[in-house]
Amino acid sequence: MRITDYELYEVPPRWQLLRIETSDGVVGWGEPYTKWHFVNGSTPATRSAVDQMLQHYVLGEDPARIEALWQSMYRSSFYRGGPVHMSAIAGIDQALWDIKGKRCGEPIFELLGGRARDRVRAYEHVSAHHDESNDDPAAAAARDARRAVDEGYTAVKLVPTDTLERIDTPGAVEQARAIVGAVREAVGPEVGVALDFHGRASKTMARRLLAALEPFDPLFVEEPVLPEQWPELATLAEQTTVPLATGERLYSRWEFRPLLEAGAVDVVQPDVSSAGGITETRKIADMAETYDVSFAPHCPIGPLALASSLHLDVGAPNALVQEQVILGRERASRYVENTDWLDLRDGFVDVPDGPGLGVSVDEDAVREFAGTDLSYDRPVGRRPDGSVAER
Repeated sequence: MRITDYELYEVPPRWQLLRIETSDGVVGWGEPYTKWHFVNGSTPATRSAVDQMLQHYVLGEDPARIEALWQSMYRSSFYRGGPVHMSAIAGIDQALWDIKGKRCGEPIFELLGGRARDRVRAYEHVSAHHDESNDDPAAAAARDARRAVDEGYTAVKLVPTDTLERIDTPGAVEQARAIVGAVREAVGPEVGVALDFHGRASKTMARRLLAALEPFDPLFVEEPVLPEQWPELATLAEQTTVPLATGERLYSRWEFRPLLEAGAVDVVQPDVSSAGGITETRKIADMAETYDVSFAPHCPIGPLALASSLHLDVGAPNALVQEQVILGRERASRYVENTDWLDLRDGFVDVPDGPGLGVSVDEDAVREFAGTDLSYDRPVGRRPDGSVAER
């Protein structure tokens, strides 16, 4: 069996689905991460990287040699790593695992050692923004969180802060406290409430916010500071009992290593579609287990990325909870023929248990929607004085 052809489809809302074909007719699918790479409705950086990896290192090769192909794609680039390079490798790697599973007639998690659990806990995103029905963000967040719990979720996540000054006012801290307090009161003590600072806080504000929010027992606080400020993360970890999480903007085990060695993190959040795929993300999860650190994959994109994450979750002893943005939403089932695994049951989802990823892609739908309605613009964050802020 040899890899003979591929096609990369850009589909709404802003996903890329990669199809790899073999000489035996077995087809594998993967999903490179593209969230911030769209330019006028297309993803030239990621697409170019996928093309380069496939044309130079993968086409004509045996798809069963996943580790060798991964090493070729990674090490043959003298300037390596980062979101574009590792996203391209990730999508290809997922497709190679999908092919291997289909060829063996087994789901990927069985090839990785089998189940460590029966199902995977998932969380829902909660909005704390103003809306038409209520101008109070705390009330809006509480209502959204209660809705999620009524739908069966046992964990939610929200962003409790807006754009922050480097040293902001007591009012900014109080607003975050009001929002998180309202959510905690709405869902009760049995529901996990995760918080995401999005790296918006300086170390000064992160320290203040963590102290203010600690009484609400967050499941974790994600990116309390920017990932490049990881030494400050280690300092914060010594000052709080709140579990600290990071990793969506880290792309290899080498980038996670210093955080783990410094005891800076309680939860790692690599993205299987941007951190080198199933091969690399599994290694990150295993490395985290060595440091008694939990594993909660980042996944704000489509069904192939979520399926890849679930295959890792179900086999990782240290898996905590899975991010997702597609359960119960038409945009996921649009491209998938078997949707039963996208159902939430008592706060958990099932891993697809068919061969490979276990996802039956509706290729006609993928081709129908490819290239349509892809516009995406990420505006620059600004403070009142006009300076650039984190968003």
